[in-house]
Amino acid sequence: MDTRLSELTARMRGFIDDEVIPREPVLAREDDTAREVLAGLRERAKELGLWALGHPAEVGGGGLPFLDFVHLNEIIGRSEFGQLAVGSVSMQDTLMLHLHGTEEQRRRWIPGLVSGDLLPSVGLTEPEVAGSDPTLIETRAVVDGDSWVINGHKWFTTGVAQAAFCTVFARTEPDSAPRHARISAIIVPVETPGFEIVRSIPTMGHDPSDHYEVRLTDVRVPVENLLGERGKGFAVAQDRLGAGRIFHGMRWLGQAQRAYELMCARAGTRFAHGSLLAEKGEIHRYIAESAAQIHAARLMTLDAARAMDAGEDYRVRVGLVKFWGARMLHDVIDRAIQVHGALGLTADTPLERMYRQARYARVYDGPDEVHRMSTARRLLRDPGAAPWL
Repeated sequence: MDTRLSELTARMRGFIDDEVIPREPVLAREDDTAREVLAGLRERAKELGLWALGHPAEVGGGGLPFLDFVHLNEIIGRSEFGQLAVGSVSMQDTLMLHLHGTEEQRRRWIPGLVSGDLLPSVGLTEPEVAGSDPTLIETRAVVDGDSWVINGHKWFTTGVAQAAFCTVFARTEPDSAPRHARISAIIVPVETPGFEIVRSIPTMGHDPSDHYEVRLTDVRVPVENLLGERGKGFAVAQDRLGAGRIFHGMRWLGQAQRAYELMCARAGTRFAHGSLLAEKGEIHRYIAESAAQIHAARLMTLDAARAMDAGEDYRVRVGLVKFWGARMLHDVIDRAIQVHGALGLTADTPLERMYRQARYARVYDGPDEVHRMSTARRLLRDPGAAPWL
């Protein structure tokens, strides 16, 4: 790690641990006070030179290389509010627009995403079909004159109530087209007539949540709102999700490392049945297995990021990270709760909230089962694709 990255990492660690984490109880309330506190943290991040570091320099971001930002994301992930505080929550969408957008699309949306004045959302998942298989999307878009007309039903459209636009993935090509060449990505401003936010979907520990159900009824946007090539929406989605899964993996490491630290601290101070917990064999197993899982997941995630940065085929590596990292996150937090006993089930520690958030990891951006299946298929087709070969 070079000197600049080491300095940035130390500064980010100080900001997340000393300024963001202490404010988590307020931020979790999701009320006006929470929004004010978050606004203050965002300004503080800008003062410290920690804002939007992973966004490309040519669009106003920090221009940090991908692999360097992956290292930073490990620190950002120590708090579930870290991404919001340092402006990385919109990074995937900025990169997607930067890669696939027209000059007008980039000019209209990217500056606001980088500054934090605009938030994006993505309409991919639908309640009627398996979200893990985007080729089944039923939302339809047809050209009518100089407009796309979109009809469909989306849910788990994260952040759309606060977003300026939603990138909607819809069927635009006939059934005769190849399965992976039937959908397109279309940018839809959220104020467009017919774009209806039906409800916030109650989820584990969140009611309301930041995940929304959306209906599109004769939504009409200019044909120029097509993002990327027609029929290439699957590629647009994969470009966005591939990097995102690596970012998730590093954030999970930040959460797991924090849970590990809490577990060790508790074991070293809690006395029960004649000795400290740290002196008991079963707790030794918890600590050692957690350390091994975290270290293994970290090396796997950094290797996936290296492969992506180098332009190599990183799909097997990312698939492994997605299901292995999600399980690691659950296991480590679960052990930390066990060591805390009843205290771990209360809101007096961050663990119960971290545990609920960890459960999402095994579902979003593709469930564990799908990633295991797709990774195994690739390896069976080409055993030489194993990361160590």
